[in-house]
Amino acid sequence: MKAGSPIADSLRASLAELQQQAVRARPDYATRQRWLDGLQRIVTEHQAEWIAALNADFGCRSAVETRLAELFPALEGIRLARRRLKGWMRPQRRGVSLWFWPGRAAVQPQPLGVAGIIVPWNYPIFLALGPLTSALSAGNRAMLKMSELSPHSGALLARLCERYLGPEVVRVVNGGLDVAAAFASLPFDHLLFTGSTRVGRMVMQAAAANLTPVTLELGGKCPLLLAPGFDMARAAGSIVAGKLLNAGQTCVAPDYVLVHADDRDALLAALRSAARRAYPRLADNPHYTAIINRQHHQRLLAWRDEAHQRGARVEVLSDEDDASLAAACKLPLTLIEQAPADCAVMREEIFGPLLPIVTYRQLGEALAHILHQPRPLALYLFDDDRARIDRVLDATVAGGVSINDTLLHVVQEQLPFGGVGHSGMGHYHGHEGFLTFSKLLPVFRQSRLAGTALIRPPYGQRVQVLLRLMLGRIK
Repeated sequence: MKAGSPIADSLRASLAELQQQAVRARPDYATRQRWLDGLQRIVTEHQAEWIAALNADFGCRSAVETRLAELFPALEGIRLARRRLKGWMRPQRRGVSLWFWPGRAAVQPQPLGVAGIIVPWNYPIFLALGPLTSALSAGNRAMLKMSELSPHSGALLARLCERYLGPEVVRVVNGGLDVAAAFASLPFDHLLFTGSTRVGRMVMQAAAANLTPVTLELGGKCPLLLAPGFDMARAAGSIVAGKLLNAGQTCVAPDYVLVHADDRDALLAALRSAARRAYPRLADNPHYTAIINRQHHQRLLAWRDEAHQRGARVEVLSDEDDASLAAACKLPLTLIEQAPADCAVMREEIFGPLLPIVTYRQLGEALAHILHQPRPLALYLFDDDRARIDRVLDATVAGGVSINDTLLHVVQEQLPFGGVGHSGMGHYHGHEGFLTFSKLLPVFRQSRLAGTALIRPPYGQRVQVLLRLMLGRIK
């Protein structure tokens, strides 16, 4: 986006107005609670509108999933912030070295100013209001860029933020890739981006020009490891639920499964049963979400067909007519075995209901497979052996872990959420989110009884004696 373009100029003007508000009035506890109350009303008083907007964006978005995976966790985060805000805002005492007694030290959280938040299309409510809760509780103003693939949700959020918070607190920006590029180039005090690793690199590069600190919530190949001998029926229900929520269009969805070779047949049978039980039909099922658009639908079909053409075993867990599914822009859970390592489904984040199955013989072989991949946003382990669980946790690095279930670590508001390496940097949610959008101001308060005059110039014998005590006697 060229400097001086109408879009860039408009965005810069909006940011400048918010920055002036941030300088003019630092929000106190009561103001922040009022902001959080506005966020809570955006969720609680407009549920039907959110359900309709998401359904329009996806073509078919399960109302249950919108309430369960978007409205509920967003509301939980707001409730936690409202309960804990006074404690989060309180200065924290820090220790002072013996040599500087009776001085006192503390860190005092301060707002950064204006936060920028770039929101993806797959969970536009939760991934907008989650970071916004952190930013507002920390006392910042905010600008949000909503995805062009979720225009109905973006338009609704813009209306509700103006109504409940006002343009002097939050501004919501909608538009295409040109708007997104201009938005990422603005000199925010902090920028949080949720999306793909590829785009995350571009956002970080744009932010670097302004030395804007960034939090990147990316994706990657999230592994699911089944320990040898684990109850496959018990695991399958969780795998299907985690993989098919939002039709797999979830950054922390299990991307592939590692299963012991001796358990492979039991796993496949359990997955078939669990998938058909959860979704006995797909095309006309209002509880099974559609792929966001035809382009992504075709991408997933192409990746599936590539694996099949290169010798992979592909099993589509549906008996429905392909034309009916295509018309509804839906895809069934599809199991893919023995796909070559350089296939797209084995290299790229899938973001859909394709599930590669990889067998192993020794646990070390499975761990080596995970470690060979970039560090994931989520790791899933199904195991009841504590020693083996500790071994896996010690051997791997991931943004977050759920043991014996999928996805649920993300909606624990008192746990930080974030990636590591290729899956992102920084985190938010709960207190960690408050800290991400705060400047921890170090404050030292000197006492009238301070002895620091003893180490001021002119330096004489007294300073030499004190230094020997401070550093230890020099022989």
